[in-house]
Amino acid sequence: MHALVSKENDCRSCYKCIRSCPTKSISFQNGQAKIIPEECVLCGQCYLVCPQECKIIRNDEEKARKLLQSGAKVVASLAPSFYAYYEGSSFADLSSALKSLGFIKVEETALGATRVKKEYEKLIHENKQEVILSTCCHSVNLLVERYYPDLVPLLAPIMSPMMAHAEAIKKQDPEAKVIFIGPCISKKDEVDKNPGLIDVALTFDELDHLLLSANIVLEKTRNNSERKEESRARLFPIEGGILKTMDKPSSWSYLAVGGMEECMAALEEIREGRFHHTFLEMSACPGSCINGPIPRKKHNAPYSGLLSIEKVAGEKDFSLKEITPSSLTKFFHAQEKKTFSFSEEEIKSVLGEMGKRSKKDELNCSSCGYPTCRAKAAAVLEGKASLEMCLPFLMAKAQNFSDTIVEESENAILVLNESFGIELANPAMARLVGALSPLDLKGKMINAIMDPEPFALALGGEILKDRKLYLAEYGKYLISTITYEERFHVLIGVFRDISREEKRRNENEERARKTAETVNEVIEKNMRAVQEIASLLGESTAETKLALTRLKEVIPSGDDE
Repeated sequence: MHALVSKENDCRSCYKCIRSCPTKSISFQNGQAKIIPEECVLCGQCYLVCPQECKIIRNDEEKARKLLQSGAKVVASLAPSFYAYYEGSSFADLSSALKSLGFIKVEETALGATRVKKEYEKLIHENKQEVILSTCCHSVNLLVERYYPDLVPLLAPIMSPMMAHAEAIKKQDPEAKVIFIGPCISKKDEVDKNPGLIDVALTFDELDHLLLSANIVLEKTRNNSERKEESRARLFPIEGGILKTMDKPSSWSYLAVGGMEECMAALEEIREGRFHHTFLEMSACPGSCINGPIPRKKHNAPYSGLLSIEKVAGEKDFSLKEITPSSLTKFFHAQEKKTFSFSEEEIKSVLGEMGKRSKKDELNCSSCGYPTCRAKAAAVLEGKASLEMCLPFLMAKAQNFSDTIVEESENAILVLNESFGIELANPAMARLVGALSPLDLKGKMINAIMDPEPFALALGGEILKDRKLYLAEYGKYLISTITYEERFHVLIGVFRDISREEKRRNENEERARKTAETVNEVIEKNMRAVQEIASLLGESTAETKLALTRLKEVIPSGDDE
């Protein structure tokens, strides 16, 4: 696993990591920013700036824990920047805490730094190189190997203090295991690329977690006695600290450079042949190791840290045990990085797709993370970037899209400020109220065209959706939805004219009413007729019965014969 990776699905397309990446070794596809391992120099800038914390440092705590529990003789190589990170804690405090974790021994990486600075002094006295670049910072080494391969011969062929210290530990005890503890991400990669000397590289943050999980409280007993005369190499983690430890012939020039942009600028000048007999101390972090990615993210006290280091550093070198045979030689190699070359037609084609059809359209605003529109176009052709990363392009696209929707919508649309002033109206709204154009409505108060009450209700928090309104002045019936957008402090009203439907419905209701009245009249007439018939039938029946009775009385019956 790469020492620094991107966490999936948490990216929010802010492009902040790309803007901050000095080597643009981050790709953006399908809404996700991803580190390109073979291009990354592990400076940690993306880790520092990502607001979503999508950049994750590889966690080696479990690997260290298993090593400590294995019964092996594990030695800690503690970077001198701990004096800045663990303010108030002494070397004895750290040693006690680390031994409680299972380390059998704790040494300062500054011992290895002393060995390295002596090798630098030899290089200068040999006078074989016109320019010498320090090689303590693995990120700078990667930068030169990958992006300035022609300058690789200028890298001092010397191990870093971490590797030099581990080499000394294992010379003294070949069975020892070494865990380096420091402020750096790139040291993990340096360990990966140089197996055999360092077994694990931990950050101070990982050490914090190990101590916390073991319920070990780090004491703070540092006092003036912490400064020892023979401890000058403790200055290595501050900017210019390497130079302060060296014996420097006056025939050479010396320069300390901190920060990726500054290092790259210096390397460009070296390419141009502007330096002669110059030793350059180079660090990827501004302020050097005390301002590394972990301290900056978790601690961020570079100035008090600088004072802490200066207070504990002596005037002389550490006394070192002679190790024979010993070699601190390390060779660096130009790393083949795939290069791309695109024609002017290809670049212009991509620029055109981004709406940049002339020089005037190329804003070079860097919102996408690339310094120029042309650099962004090249990144698109490389497959590292997408067209949608261009903020002006997206804004224009969104504006055109929204303008089209608003302008062409059959629904009337109004946008009001919180004072009920009209800020936007579309043509349908203008037609609805008989205005010549939407511009005639802009700036007017809403009460000039309709009752402001529904908007006041929406501003007060009431949800108004699909409510019927009647604009008596215009004879219009509307279905309205009015919302308050608190983020933008505006009221948005969308109105659908249902006057035709309402008129048709009213006409249908009138026809139904008249039909009902007619039916009622018919029913009433029929009922009256029935009643009259029934009355007549009743009278006729009575008269018939009377006549028949009388007839029966006058007709003689058979019994009378």
